[in-house]
Amino acid sequence: MAGKSGSTPATYSPSLSGQKKKRPPVLTDSNWIRPDGRTLHQCRPAFLRTGAVNSASGSAYAEFGNTKVIVSVFGPRESKKAMMYSNSGRLNCNVSYATFATHVRGQTPETKDISSMLHKALEGAIILKSFPKTTVDVFALVLESGGSDLPVITTCASLALADAGIMLYDMVTSVSVSCLGKNLLIDPLSEEESYQDGSLMITCMPSRNEVTQMTVTGEWSTPKINEAMQLCIDACSKLGKIMRSCLKEAASVTQD
Repeated sequence: MAGKSGSTPATYSPSLSGQKKKRPPVLTDSNWIRPDGRTLHQCRPAFLRTGAVNSASGSAYAEFGNTKVIVSVFGPRESKKAMMYSNSGRLNCNVSYATFATHVRGQTPETKDISSMLHKALEGAIILKSFPKTTVDVFALVLESGGSDLPVITTCASLALADAGIMLYDMVTSVSVSCLGKNLLIDPLSEEESYQDGSLMITCMPSRNEVTQMTVTGEWSTPKINEAMQLCIDACSKLGKIMRSCLKEAASVTQD
């Protein structure tokens, strides 16, 4: 029997205290508009620029919504003497967060794992044999963390490598998708990532149609993971075109 209007209905549901943040009930609606006004399958506007750091061999700045990243590339430069001789070059990646990057000052993610994942994502796209006995250093600084940090870092790092003249098989683009109930949200915000049921990130070389890295968390059904992969690959392809336009624009400005 229904309770009186305005009264709080009784419940015998178990307490959810200590579990992850409860997601808004509106997520069951496929027409739901996200906190920043996007639809479920709409990515944030991408702002990309090269030459952000004059002292670096190459650099890039990326701004995807509230996620802001700057990447500097140094090298190729001679490897440390302690390292053994190698016919292939080496890649070092370091990711750090500014103290003001998150809402809670000083509370930043663990960067060691992020640096390792960035290395794996980029290594397959770099022609390491083109700079033997030398090392390329990639330093990424997250100025503001607004969600989907690693995909933005990876995309920005690839652009910085190209700006530095490092030989690549192809540009590297990266996009992530969050699963919330029955819905898939592409390019999630920090708020959306905090109550996601699962996530999938794909890093690929769009012109070669090759995936350099795929990361999956949570439980996924086969149809859902196939749909999420297709969303990421399609977005990566479009993002690659934006990156190439950025490089062409930078080259035309230099020639002028």
